[in-house]
Formats: sequence, structure tokens, C-alpha cells
Amino acid sequence: MPRNLMTQQQKYLSIFSPSTAQQRQENFENYWHFSRELSGDLLEHEQDLTKKRDKLLSFQSQPVVLNQPFQQPDAFYRNYVNLVDDANSLDRKTLLLTCIYKFARHEWVGITGAWAATPAIENCKQLTDKISRYHLAEEFSHTRLFNEMFCTFGLTEAKWQPLGPVAQKVYEFFPKIPETLMSPFAFVTELMGIMFYRHLDAILDEVFADEPAACARVRELLNEITIDELAHIGQRRNYLGAVGLKVSLWITPLLFRLFFHDIPEIKHFFNVDRMIEEALVFDYSEIPQELLEKSWAPSYCIAAA
Repeated sequence: MPRNLMTQQQKYLSIFSPSTAQQRQENFENYWHFSRELSGDLLEHEQDLTKKRDKLLSFQSQPVVLNQPFQQPDAFYRNYVNLVDDANSLDRKTLLLTCIYKFARHEWVGITGAWAATPAIENCKQLTDKISRYHLAEEFSHTRLFNEMFCTFGLTEAKWQPLGPVAQKVYEFFPKIPETLMSPFAFVTELMGIMFYRHLDAILDEVFADEPAACARVRELLNEITIDELAHIGQRRNYLGAVGLKVSLWITPLLFRLFFHDIPEIKHFFNVDRMIEEALVFDYSEIPQELLEKSWAPSYCIAAA
């Protein structure tokens, strides 16, 4: 089955568009072919994929040289796990990098718990189980790309740290609940991801204006993540029937506010209410063509010609 490549010449429908069970089954099969072509073979023990690994190695083989050394490494390391300084005392590069870390940290904690709760690829009997395993490996590749952002600025000592005990337990419990209950929440977390990445991309040139080469590298890394996230939104949407869609619409504002409340830097860069508004009407239309061409969307979110 051919890849589902998107272009801006196509017309898009809302990610909340209705679908039939048959359409969703066909889209799972289509997505499975797309995912393997995009990411390569699964490296189970490394929690990685061959094409994702090669892409990261390509970035690492061509390091960026900064115009000047990063000015506040001590401030970054002091605040990247928990914001302990007055945010207004930090320069915007440092503050944005701590913001990115905190967002990615949630992703790392969530996928670590989910990986432990899902079967290894050789034990996957259902197509959706295989898709989930690939999806998690792609998410692990995102944490490596995020880490490469920090390394771009010479911040090589950043480590992924667990969350507090309550949040940690929630993330460990979440993948164990039945799929019908979990799916709306999983779908909304993917929406949060793409909204964060879009709004992050919009401020990179301003925040990193004095380091254009580093800014370009961060955008390259972010684009690699965004291509996956665009496809993940559609993939997670594909689990939802009519009831799941209604639940997703209802919980979107609540989950966005709960999640971003845990990242104090957010309010210094982004408007969460605007993110929510954009999430509720998301339809791929404003995504750059070069990203759309590499990603995937459910067929029922692409208007007939």
C-alpha cells in the first residue's frame, strides 16, 4: 500500500472529522506501511529505529560551532529540572532551553512507562500492537533529538530525570488502562505536542537571533520531531470512534492547562489559551509543505479532490 504523503495542494478536514470502522482499519494498515518506510527497522533492545538512528548520527557528525560559548550553563543546570531562580533573571535562551527540557522530560517519562507495559515486537499479535511499539521507539528518538538541541549549545550534562512520585505513578498507570479509555487522552497529548512544536518554531529566530547556525540546527531537529508528531496525531485519532471524539473535544482544554501548568517557563513564551483554540480546529492546513510531504494523515482528514 502506498505511503500517505500530504501536500499543501490538498484540502484538509478537521482532525476531529468523523470516520467509519472500515476507514480506520484501512488507515491502520496504511500507517503501518508508512511508519516502517519512514523510520526503518525496529531495534528493540536499543529502543530505536534504524533510519532514526542514522539521522541522529548525521546530525552528530556535523556539529554546529557557536559564535560564542553559551553564557549561562550554570543557570541552565540549576533550573532545567526545576525552576529555582526567578525566571526574569534568566536570559531567554537559557529559559527556553529549560522549557524545552521540561516538555521533553514529560515525554520521556511517559514513553518509558508505556514501553514497559507493551509487548516486544516479536510478541505483538495485533497490528495496533506493532504500531504502538514503533510509535514508542519513534518517541524515544525524539528524546535523543531534544538532547541534541542541548548539546548544540554545549549543554552535554543534561540528564533525563523522573518526575515527582505522584506524576511518575500516573504515567506508569496510564498505559495499563483499557484502550477505549486511554485513547482520547493519548490523542490529546499528541495534539499538545504539535501545538508546542509549532509555537516553539515561531520564536526560535527571535530567541536565538545571535546564533543563526545553532538556531537552524535546532529547527532541523525540531522538524524531524514534528514530522513524526503530525503522523502520530492521525495515528492516535484513528483509535477514536464517535464517542471518543466527543470525549477528546471535552478534555482538550483541561489536559492542556494541567500539563502546561507543570512547566512554569511556558507563560514567558506561549499563550496556552491560543494553543487550545488552535488544537480544537487543527486540520494540517497551516503546516509547512516540506513537513507535510514527509508525513501522514488519516484519509478521512483529507478532502476529496
